[in-house]
Amino acid sequence: MIDDYWYKNAIIYSLDLETFMDANGDGVGDFRGLSNRLDYLHGLGVDVIWLAPFQPTPNRDNGYDISDYYGVDPRHGSGGDFAEFMHLANDRGIKVIIDLVINHTSDQHPWFQQAREGEDNPYHDWYVWSKEKPEDAEEGIIFPGVQERTWTYDRKARKYYFHRFYEFQPDLNVDNPAVREELHRVVGYYLSLGVAGFRVDAVPFVLETQRPGGLSDVKIRFEILEDLRQFLSWRRGDAILLGEANVDPKKAKEYFAEGGGLHMMFNFYVNQFLFHALASQDSTALRKALEETRVSVPLAQWGHFLRNHDELDLGRLTEEQRQLVFEHFGPKENMQLYDRGIRRRLAPMLSDRPQIELAYSLMFSLPGTPVMRYGDELGMGDDLSLKERDAVRTPMQWSQEKNGGFSSADNKQLVHPPIGEGPYAYRMLNVEEQMRRDDSLLNWTKRMVRLRKECPEIGYGDWELVKTGQPAVLGIRYRFRGQTVLILHNLSDEPLVVKLDKAPETESRLIDLREVTQYTPEPDGTQLVRLGSYGYRWFRLKAL
Repeated sequence: MIDDYWYKNAIIYSLDLETFMDANGDGVGDFRGLSNRLDYLHGLGVDVIWLAPFQPTPNRDNGYDISDYYGVDPRHGSGGDFAEFMHLANDRGIKVIIDLVINHTSDQHPWFQQAREGEDNPYHDWYVWSKEKPEDAEEGIIFPGVQERTWTYDRKARKYYFHRFYEFQPDLNVDNPAVREELHRVVGYYLSLGVAGFRVDAVPFVLETQRPGGLSDVKIRFEILEDLRQFLSWRRGDAILLGEANVDPKKAKEYFAEGGGLHMMFNFYVNQFLFHALASQDSTALRKALEETRVSVPLAQWGHFLRNHDELDLGRLTEEQRQLVFEHFGPKENMQLYDRGIRRRLAPMLSDRPQIELAYSLMFSLPGTPVMRYGDELGMGDDLSLKERDAVRTPMQWSQEKNGGFSSADNKQLVHPPIGEGPYAYRMLNVEEQMRRDDSLLNWTKRMVRLRKECPEIGYGDWELVKTGQPAVLGIRYRFRGQTVLILHNLSDEPLVVKLDKAPETESRLIDLREVTQYTPEPDGTQLVRLGSYGYRWFRLKAL
């Protein structure tokens, strides 16, 4: 029965084909290159690969401007290369989920090009139009400072079209039954090719009402999500929907829909308070965020992450909290983005190994499923000279060879230049070098991945926060099938001692899952656990 909920104890690895591995030397990553690196991912302990969009695209937004849902962009190979990759991944026991971008298409998609022909064209109502410029045309902007409007005039159609994101990404009209039917066909197509689920892009914007002047009174139509879930379940019972929905915690249960909506959502809310906890060395706000996002739907699960392919969004923090995180992790203006976030990789933000380990251990221990970003297992850096979010999308660093072993192409042909200078340069920081050192971040990450998978209590069990008597220490206890796991994290740069009392720990022996250390109760029955600066301890409890 547990196998039906495979996503609850999995390790998800996020990557973008174009920056992962280039097999044909044209400067762009491809399916053949990814297939050649599957053994690396298998050795890392990855259970699920989450692929960014790989379909044909003008590529003005990292592939999220799709011009054909049923194809493979020639830069990445062919449909046959995708099928071969799927076979090789599944042969290694690795599942694949792909991005489902159904909020919008590229303005170069044939559907939109036909829609521009006028109201008589059957594709016209596949998009959202207004004959007059809506009063709220400059409202609801997602990318402040870069995006100017949400309604743009099309000269050929002689109308304004709606776009929540960039003007080259017109929104699909999901109220149109023909659109929903086609989107189901897209889902069915990829399920037939073996994918295990979909990361649904921009879920709230897919579900919101779309009409001129409607941004002041947006309604979320959850029946669209429930309809998609039902179709998915009919086609493949164990397939999942992982939603990108940065919503208020009070709204989360509606997206899970009591088991009839999303299977998983990224926990953006906890992610923001996690970085606040790291900056403040205080777990108080993070503890509150964890309780606020507690899930009561049995089949639902949060996806926890540190960094992803976008900015670190801090929009749900107070101004004071946000400025504290900026001060510690993104103090310069070129490190910030959209007036709300930080466009840096994890390692440069945290800067030192102990805090990086603490952050990763914390992420692996949170109630949910861990989602890793390619290269973070090495401590890869960022390139702030690149525009917007491209700063965190540099090529994977495989070796000391040309272009970090990513591609044999000339530098000018590369989709993005590799990091060639500074402490994060590929000549010093790469897979080959770290695989040879037992104390490398890569090998430490491998051990932590294995530890997380050996603690199914986290993925499947019930959890509660533990009183530690120290604001800097976060303690979480998990129980599942008679087994108990206790995990402590010290957010402070000072060593601390945690006294555990009035809890099962006082009647049990603490078995350290990472170190050979004996813990015995004090004469008064309490347990004392010493945590070094940025220290962390994983325990399994055994009765005395």
